[in-house]
Amino acid sequence: QVQLAESGGGLVQAGGSLTLSCAASGRTFSIFVMGWFRQAPGKEREFVGSIRRSSISAYYADSVKGRFTISRDNAKNTVYLQMNSLKSEDTAVYYCAAAAATIPPVSSDNYDYWGQGTQVTVSS
Repeated sequence: QVQLAESGGGLVQAGGSLTLSCAASGRTFSIFVMGWFRQAPGKEREFVGSIRRSSISAYYADSVKGRFTISRDNAKNTVYLQMNSLKSEDTAVYYCAAAAATIPPVSSDNYDYWGQGTQVTVSS
């Protein structure tokens, strides 16, 4: 079993930056691939990005590519989402998720563990 807890959400102005953290506990963190998802009001949960266990390969949705960066520190059992050049369209609840897989899934259905989410609001 794995427990995930997001932190770092808040209010930020358009064009600004924000870093989200997701701390894991329970099983060994390094065996899981990690993903970030977000859900805006009235919208379906969408894929933001993911990272492999090795931290060498990361994947991003087209909407955030070039602006967001995923990293992980297995020694600290933590994955990060660095968000730059934020837009009002990025406003959503952000979730981290873990999957016992080798290739990070892009579908939320394929993740095994989820955090509670953290709100990110970007003012225009």
